[in-house]
Amino acid sequence: MGHLDHAALGWLTPVLSYAMACIGAALGLRCTVRALGATGRSRRNWLVTAASAIGTGIWTMHFVAMLGFSVSGTDIRYDVPLTIVSLLVAMAVVCAGVFAVGYSRDRTRALFLGGLTTGLGVASMHYLGMAAVRLHGDVTYDPVLVGASVLIAIVAATAALWAALNIKSPVAVTIASLIMGAAVSSMHYTGMFAVSVDVTPAGEVLPGATAMQFIFPLAVGLGSYLFLTSAFVALSPTTGERAASASAQGSVESVTG
Repeated sequence: MGHLDHAALGWLTPVLSYAMACIGAALGLRCTVRALGATGRSRRNWLVTAASAIGTGIWTMHFVAMLGFSVSGTDIRYDVPLTIVSLLVAMAVVCAGVFAVGYSRDRTRALFLGGLTTGLGVASMHYLGMAAVRLHGDVTYDPVLVGASVLIAIVAATAALWAALNIKSPVAVTIASLIMGAAVSSMHYTGMFAVSVDVTPAGEVLPGATAMQFIFPLAVGLGSYLFLTSAFVALSPTTGERAASASAQGSVESVTG
């Protein structure tokens, strides 16, 4: 049985992965707040941005944490196509949940269905990412901990969608994003603690890419996307600010006219 280390690089990967989850959650919540105050194409664009931010944050959190994952007695590689599929799954299911909340008239039903769908999707992303792991040995899972990780994912997704509907102020969004980041991280590490590896030493080279060859550059790119999008959202005027600007401009025109 191989010894599993979930923080081979020390506290760097857990802290950085938690930060990525929080940034994605905060950005997603802010975009959803903007979407609920908009109409037409603008609402759709804000919801797409929210979904991409949350999905990217969750996926980046998972694979930044995986940079610190090691198993004694074997190297680790990642199947590139399957890893990319896990990213697309994360974005697609979060998008479905966010759009359900953003457009449904029955918010309670949308919250339940959106939270369930998104939570199962996040769990699917996690275990697809684990299925992409290549090592010398057999991977098994504790079904109780797997079930617990799926439950945490559903609760976290439902709480995120509820927060998107009910939390408006920047301070409240910040607090909610910290809680959501903790929930996503808890889901990840609960799923990781379910893993056991029976190592079978072998001499052949493992297929796939190393974490530093593939996961690290992709995580850096997606992290940069989150930071740049955060700057865009911060600088973009809210619906209230646009209305106030239009009102002030109208007042000036009426006075000068």
